[in-house]
Formats: sequence, C-alpha cells, structure tokens
Amino acid sequence: MDVFSKKPWLDLYGDMPLKLNPKRDTVLDLFRDAAESSPDSIAAIYFDRSLSYTELDRTSEALAAHLVGRGVGQGDRVAIILQNDPQFLIGMLAAWKVGAVPVPMNPMYRAGELKGLFEDCTPRAIICYASDCGVVQEAMDAASISPAMIVCDPRTYQSRNDERVLPPPFALPAGYVSFPEALSEGSGRAIPRLSPAGHEPGLLLYTSGTTGKPKGAVSPHFAMAFNGTSLGIWCKLSRDSRILGIAPLFHITGIVCHIAAAFTQGAALILNYRFEPNSMLDAIRETRPTYTIGAITALIALMNAAGAAKEDFESFASVYSGGAPIPPSVRDEFLARMGKLIHPGYGMTESTSQSVFCPLGMKAPVDPDSGALSIGIPTFNTEAMIIDDNGAPVAPGIAGELCVRGPQVMIGYWNKPEETAATLVDGWLRSGDVAVMDEAGWFYLVDRKKDVIIASGFKVWPREVEDVLYTHPAVREAAVIGIPDSYRGETVKAYVSFKPGASAAPEELVEYCRNRLASYKAPRFVEILEDLPKTITGKIQRQALRQRT
Repeated sequence: MDVFSKKPWLDLYGDMPLKLNPKRDTVLDLFRDAAESSPDSIAAIYFDRSLSYTELDRTSEALAAHLVGRGVGQGDRVAIILQNDPQFLIGMLAAWKVGAVPVPMNPMYRAGELKGLFEDCTPRAIICYASDCGVVQEAMDAASISPAMIVCDPRTYQSRNDERVLPPPFALPAGYVSFPEALSEGSGRAIPRLSPAGHEPGLLLYTSGTTGKPKGAVSPHFAMAFNGTSLGIWCKLSRDSRILGIAPLFHITGIVCHIAAAFTQGAALILNYRFEPNSMLDAIRETRPTYTIGAITALIALMNAAGAAKEDFESFASVYSGGAPIPPSVRDEFLARMGKLIHPGYGMTESTSQSVFCPLGMKAPVDPDSGALSIGIPTFNTEAMIIDDNGAPVAPGIAGELCVRGPQVMIGYWNKPEETAATLVDGWLRSGDVAVMDEAGWFYLVDRKKDVIIASGFKVWPREVEDVLYTHPAVREAAVIGIPDSYRGETVKAYVSFKPGASAAPEELVEYCRNRLASYKAPRFVEILEDLPKTITGKIQRQALRQRT
C-alpha cells in the first residue's frame, strides 16, 4: 500500500518526495562525491582522532592497491572481521574500489563458526585483528583456504586507549602482514578507477534462514545507495550531521544506517570500537551527535548509565531503534527521562536494512490487541503487505506474514537457489515474521513465525546452541528457547537431561557453550529435567517448555 499518497504523512513531511531516485548507484560513488566536494570534512571520529574524507579516500586507495597486488579483483570476496573502528571503513571502501564484495563477519565468532562461512564464500582476503589470528587461521585451515591476510590493531587511529572498551595490546604474530605494512606497500601505486554497476553484488552478509544455518544475503550496490540516501531524507540528515555508531558495523544496521548513511550525506560517523555504555556516553558528551539508531538494549543501557542526564541527549535531532521489539513503556520512559522520542523501525539483512520505518517526529501507535508498538510504515519506493498461509493478502487487522517489495531487497542467497526461491516470491521478500497492518497503514510486529531468538538485536537459532550442548559428555537431550528479558528483549534458556550416571552443574554447561559460541548465543540459564517433553513421534516440544517459564 502506498501510504505516502494519503495523510498524515504528507502533512508531516511537506515537500518530501513521494518517490526516491538516488543521484548515484553506489555508496562508493556517493563517497567519492563527498571526498571531492568537501575533502576536509570529517568522515570518522574514533576516540580522540578524526579522519577526513580525503584521508579515508587516500588510505582506502592504498589498501586497494595492496589487495590488487595480492590477487584480489572483480567479484572476489573480502572478509572483514572487525569491530567499529576506521579500519572497517577503509576495508569496505578498498574492497569496493577493486570490484570485490565485502563480507563482514562477527569478530566474536569462534573457529567452528568461521569455518562454515569461509567454506561458503571462499574469501580471497581477510582483514582481522592480531588477537584473532589464531582463531581465523584455525578456521582457514579447517576450510582448506589460504587467502591474503591483513592484520589490524584496534588502537590504531587513536591514542586514548580507553580500557573500558579497547582490549590490551596484542603483538602481531609472525608471518602476517600488518595493516600499516599493507598501506605502505600499496601507497603511491596506481590502480584502475573502478565504478561498480548498481546491479552488481556490493555486499555479502550472513543471516540465519529457516534451517538455522547461515545464509549469505547478497545485496546489490544500488540497494545500499538507495537505503543510505533514503535514510538521509527520512531522518533529515545532512553534511553537518554527526552519526553515532552504536550498532555493530558487521550488522546490516551498522553497514547501512551508519556507514552508508554517513557516506551518502558526506557526514561524520562516530566510532567507539564496541558498545560500552559509559564510554559511549563520554563520546556523546564530547562529539555531540545528532542522529543514531541501534538496538533498544543499547538505548536502555545509555539511559541507565551512571550520571546519564537529559542534557546529554540534547544534541540529538533523531533517535531510532530496530532489530528487536521495543516495549512501549521503554519508549515512554526514554522520552520522559532523556527528552528524546525513540522511533521504531524494521528491516532485515535480506532487505538491506530498513523497509518499514516510523516517520520522524511521529509517536508510533500501540496495537490495542497485542500491545505491540508499531514498527512504522513502508519507506520510499517500498510496498508492504500481510499474507495468509496460502499467500493471499489479508485485510487490515488480520495477522499474517509480513512481505515487502522494493529496490532495497537482496539479489538472493549466495549459492542457495532453493532458499532464494522460497524467500523471494514474485518479487516479494517473505520475512517469516507475523505482523498486522491497521486501517491507517501502520504495521505491527506481533509474533515470530519461526523459533529464532532475538537477543539484543542478534539472531540466535536454538538448534545451533543445542548442537553444542549435545557435544557435552553428560548431556542426553537438549532444547533451547527464548525467554523474555527486560534488557535484551529475549535471552537464551536451555533445558537438558543427562545420560545415566552423568551430571553437570548448570554453570558448567553455560561456560561450556561460551567457549564454543559467540557470547550472545550461549544460554544464560540452564534448567535440568529428568526428561524433556516430546511428541508421540519423539520430537522434543519447545512449546511445552515455553509454557514452563
């Protein structure tokens, strides 16, 4: 439904265009425009250091030349396994400049998790931290690949060394090329100036599909340029904006709503390595950001940080949140205490971030039936509808699966034609989320169609955690569910039964998982049962376990 053809959206936005046509087809070209028109403008702020658009352009050119010298070229994949620091931005730009496809990966992943991703995308180059070389090398060996490696130090480009967020110094292991060495080797070497086409793959980002196994969503360059430009208009960003990067850059929100939003506007992006509320609050006070978007848990943490006050948020012109449901009470508390209205939004990796957003300045309504806060209305050039189990559209007020269609939708899943066909149907992206639309065109996310757990905005698939639990010598049965968590939205709980004569403390099982999974995937609670509830066919009943909580 085209909600922009009716009020109150036009009343709110006045001369905002009904349809959007970005002036460039790629974020790289929009970045180059900014670097050429305002070379001295700040592109990134990292603790006590700022980098201009010229410096980011020159540095990424040197890294691109190094990549070319290591055999990286058109269509190759470049894995970027970093937190929120300038080297991430430089790596993305360098990959685009040689025609390669960036593949951001979570630096919290362990070797077993990285192995599967490496086998799937076969990166030609990997950019990671020195402290992670052992884990990355183990995954490379297990995947039988030997890409070029560029090893970074998170303390580069700053001198504050904030121990609240930055790890201790870690020496470069022998035999690897450091980030400064790569820049030195590539500096001054001329490479062809490439401008990828808008329809070509510009990003490969892994998400979880119906099986729980990672799938690489391939977004075209135009999808990122479109959503970055769209966000700029939607949130009224400009070259003078200062974007607070609280979402991880290896997540679609960070890539589009931080990096693309900044580069398409020529704005400054404030980076802080990773989210830590007290350090982030100091960054807010020092840099005075004007816009941010992140998980509701991050905003809650900022609100509750020691000494946080309404004055700290005065510089913000817009605050958005997505990735996990927002309790209406939290939205209202943040407004009362911090003086800023949190605007909900909805997007997926498969939709290259936002597809449904709350208009700036509007207080999203609450669904009277479910109590859910609205996720907003479709963004520019985007259609959304609710369908039933037969694929037919339903009337307003009827719950069904949310589907979206627009220029930001992915090309498909990397090397997975069957999964692509099941998710992209007649041009529509089937989200797998249950939602409802009201008569005024507001959308509400009221349930989750599958068993995925959303913890602090990250997806956790029960089966992946269960598979790890089953490797423990004492575990006979395991089942994992999500339970409500006032801070994270949901958190992971595991139920286990033991083999005859075996036992283990819940704390031991939690630690066992933490050593083998990213921390947000590991269960925070473990309950021991003699037997887990099952169907007549022997399948463990997660629903019965949910009813116990």
